[in-house]
Amino acid sequence: MGMFMEFIEVLLYTFRDVLPILILIIIFQVAVLRQPIPHLKKVILGGVYVILGLSLFLIGLEKALFPVGKIMATQLSSPAFIGQTENEVSYWWSYYWIYIFAALIGFSTTIAEPSLIAVAIKASEVSAGTVSQLGLRIIVAVGVAFALALGTFRIVTGTPLYLYILVGYVVVIIQTIFAPKKLIALAYDSGGVTTSTVTVPLVAALGLGLSSAVPGRSPAIDGFGLIAFASLFPIITVLGYAQFMELKIKLLKKIKTEDDAI
Repeated sequence: MGMFMEFIEVLLYTFRDVLPILILIIIFQVAVLRQPIPHLKKVILGGVYVILGLSLFLIGLEKALFPVGKIMATQLSSPAFIGQTENEVSYWWSYYWIYIFAALIGFSTTIAEPSLIAVAIKASEVSAGTVSQLGLRIIVAVGVAFALALGTFRIVTGTPLYLYILVGYVVVIIQTIFAPKKLIALAYDSGGVTTSTVTVPLVAALGLGLSSAVPGRSPAIDGFGLIAFASLFPIITVLGYAQFMELKIKLLKKIKTEDDAI
């Protein structure tokens, strides 16, 4: 009964949050465009599905994804697991399982990220297949994997977040100058869509759990920031891949020209 009442409460909160969007769309359709809502029954049914789906998703976050991320971080960083006692200093290399786990979690959640899948499909369509759906998803996932491994390293060492982000965006600016212009916007969008429904809950729980378990770290100060890494490094990997492919094409053309001349 308690679980059912909790679901009803989440359902009402979700409906409250979705209601302004529904009102805005209805007002524009009826008052501004002065057109009836097409397929009204399907629209209503779709709205019900959206509210139910979001409610179930939020319950799932609270009951599954948040606890899993926190528990894994706590267990992998426990003194017993890394071979130290409570009184010993925990050196950064002792937490290598955390870095591996963070990288694998980053890669797997990004591959499954619905928003990235949507962007990859549209990118493949508008590029007439030049940009591969799976290829783009893998490149972005590799960026997130490296980002989370580096982000957990930052939490363990306690180094300032702004130094990593500053250096990262300097790299992005340099890459933007030299990268193929047609892929710059896609690279920036790829960084944004990684921080969505699947990735964020596990990443946030991982950061908070790790900062709670590592001696001398504060969840409020050190626990957050992993999501910033997950947004930044996919931009670097996509731009890097674009630069690599452009260089490869130029080299192939140069070799072909030399062969034709011979």
